[in-house]
Amino acid sequence: MQLVCPRDRSALRDGACEQGHAYPVVDDIPVLLLDDEAPTHAACGRVEELPPPPDNGVDPFVQEVIGATCGRLYEHLIAELPDYPIPDLRLPPGARRTFLEVGCNWGRWCVAAARRGYVPVGIDPSLKGVQAARRVAEQLGVEAEYVVGDSRHLPFADASFDVVFSYSVFQHFTKADALASFDEIGRVLKPGGTSLIQMANLYGAKSAWNQVRERRFREPRTMFDVRYWTPGELRSELARRVGPTELSADGFFTLNPQPTDVALLPSRYRAVVRVSEALRRVSEKVPPLTRVADSLYARSVRA
Repeated sequence: MQLVCPRDRSALRDGACEQGHAYPVVDDIPVLLLDDEAPTHAACGRVEELPPPPDNGVDPFVQEVIGATCGRLYEHLIAELPDYPIPDLRLPPGARRTFLEVGCNWGRWCVAAARRGYVPVGIDPSLKGVQAARRVAEQLGVEAEYVVGDSRHLPFADASFDVVFSYSVFQHFTKADALASFDEIGRVLKPGGTSLIQMANLYGAKSAWNQVRERRFREPRTMFDVRYWTPGELRSELARRVGPTELSADGFFTLNPQPTDVALLPSRYRAVVRVSEALRRVSEKVPPLTRVADSLYARSVRA
């Protein structure tokens, strides 16, 4: 992993760049955040003590944040998680290609990518999340590298990665911050490289219900509220900033449906995930159904 200064993209060594910008290194992790940028996450820049690692079982940090990182279907598992929920990555085998997860937190998709044959790097503004990700990778015998940083100012050189992936991250950003992040994804992708980004669809059935019942179509009030995108604006903005973009359904009636986690869920949620997966498969043969999926994948190819 070759890091550059997030301000001027000059080479970094021992936490400082060629132009004199210096960054802290905490627990051997470079913290490459810009202190004059408004945060995209409440944990940006915080240096807090991480709970001690477990002798075995699930890391206590993951136990604490599982509802926030994996969605409402998982809230009943807070402090009760029996195993790490590692999802299936909907990408071809990695063949040692480089993989960047933007917004990795404790690193579940980096673990999935490593098991799929990729060489993963994770970035997140939360130092505690990155520290936990490193511990989880070590516990699971996975090779992955992690850095604290901002998706609007990725600390990587141009054309560094074959694949850039992000799940349940940019739907919490303002539109301006998401677009700045898309620009950066386009910059760090190699020519012909692929980005795969999950977003919430304005036209999804559950999405519409949430806007009526919870928000009454008001603007989001908190940093973590979901921002909904139309399929058309998502496709056009990514095409402009990354390259040709196609949309596919990720799930229906929920934003984080992972079929691999069915055994962890109560029966009512299992039914939701199974129906979601059935509709997703139908949407592969009936593409118009994608327009009403609650959770969308946008796949872009770097021009």
